[in-house]
Amino acid sequence: MQYITPLLPAYPELFLLAMVCVILVADLFVSDANRIATYALTQAALLGCFLITFLTATTEPVTTFSDMFVDDLMADVLKLLVYLGVMVMLVYSRPYIAVRGMFRGEFFVLVLFATLGMMVMISANHLLTLYLGLELLSLSLYALVALQRDSAVATEAAMKYFVLGSLASGMLLYGMSMLYGATGTLGIPQLAEIILAGGAKEIVLVFALVFIVAGLGFKLGAVPFHMWVPDVYHGAPTAVTLFIGTAPKLAAFAFIMRLLVQGLGAEQLVEEWSQMLVVMAVLTLAIGNVTAIAQTNLKRMLAYSTIGHMGYVLLGILSGDLVGYGASMFYMVVYVLMNLGAFGMILLLSRVGFEAENLDDFKGLNQRSPWYAFLMLLLMFSMAGVPPTVGFYAKLAVLQAVISAGYLWLAVVAVLFSLIGAFYYLRLVKLMYFDTPVDTAPIAPRGDVRLLLSANGLAMLAFGILPEPLMALCLYSIQVSL
Repeated sequence: MQYITPLLPAYPELFLLAMVCVILVADLFVSDANRIATYALTQAALLGCFLITFLTATTEPVTTFSDMFVDDLMADVLKLLVYLGVMVMLVYSRPYIAVRGMFRGEFFVLVLFATLGMMVMISANHLLTLYLGLELLSLSLYALVALQRDSAVATEAAMKYFVLGSLASGMLLYGMSMLYGATGTLGIPQLAEIILAGGAKEIVLVFALVFIVAGLGFKLGAVPFHMWVPDVYHGAPTAVTLFIGTAPKLAAFAFIMRLLVQGLGAEQLVEEWSQMLVVMAVLTLAIGNVTAIAQTNLKRMLAYSTIGHMGYVLLGILSGDLVGYGASMFYMVVYVLMNLGAFGMILLLSRVGFEAENLDDFKGLNQRSPWYAFLMLLLMFSMAGVPPTVGFYAKLAVLQAVISAGYLWLAVVAVLFSLIGAFYYLRLVKLMYFDTPVDTAPIAPRGDVRLLLSANGLAMLAFGILPEPLMALCLYSIQVSL
């Protein structure tokens, strides 16, 4: 570890925290008619974080706050992607929240606090820092889901999310306390050293692993800890669902890398948690893909689709080597891009008093707007893993890592469930191109939404034709950080 200017690794977090305070105060003096100023400040805060992170990026890990916080290349790459994801989410969401009474300072402040929680999770080098970041993210998300106080569905979703999220946090905390009891330290690098030297109580470690993997499974939405995903995705306002389904997944990936791979990556433990992840991955692929077929609500379908995709992420991690971790990171980045576009399309077709969240709402989209139908086709093809879209290469990279690790049967199972999953994605394509429109309202998005959504959809093709740079970046950032 290299030691430099004491607070330099945490400059993006400190800047964002200062900007949140500025936005909180500034919003008090802004009328509803001029709320665009709060939105602009929020985007400026994220842009500032992007520039600071980019300019202070380093391949050599640096720490601060008594080694509790680390800045390495993996953290920098994930943070930059988080900023981009949140900025795109805000652009897509702006017309939607403006007509639903949510275009308020509370929404933007909660989004920024959640982003700060993700940043802390990504750079955590200590179990307490990891937990603090997780709770800051979780509490902000609970409040965002319940932001539409007049909506019974949103309130119910927030209650379910809060209760089940608290249970998962308790499991993680209990697992972490057992780790402390077994090793006598909370520092992630120290954990790895003590376990490698054989100085930890093995039976306590195994029990701690069970609680930690269960808590991580909940945060990812993996089976059998997936029960919150469909209800929260369906019940939350679509703008909030878009947020929950994108950037926080990158933070969850970082959480797994810090805790399981860096902290509990000793050879004798990798075998233990790999076996747990094998079971979770198979169940996640099975239930996610099979249950999605029965859904008529697009948000619920995408929720079960998310569960299926998390199964693929777990496949890369359970391979237990750097190539597998790089493939998982690549898959998670691609998943976030796909989800941004898919929910962006739902927001695009929604309007005052109408939520375009049912499959029937996409009927005949090609007759209404051939361009947006084409973009949705690219997104669905990518989710299904159809070449030459980037989703195909994401799945291929994960499957190669799994086969290299000796799990040929697992790769076969994953391919079979991927074929099942292709059905519900292609069903949406069929509705768009071969059915008569139910809704004939004109589609006239703002210029910034049109531009970003087009770029988002075409990125599925661009990264599919040239996947190597992004794959190489993910693998390199993992190699120099672990």
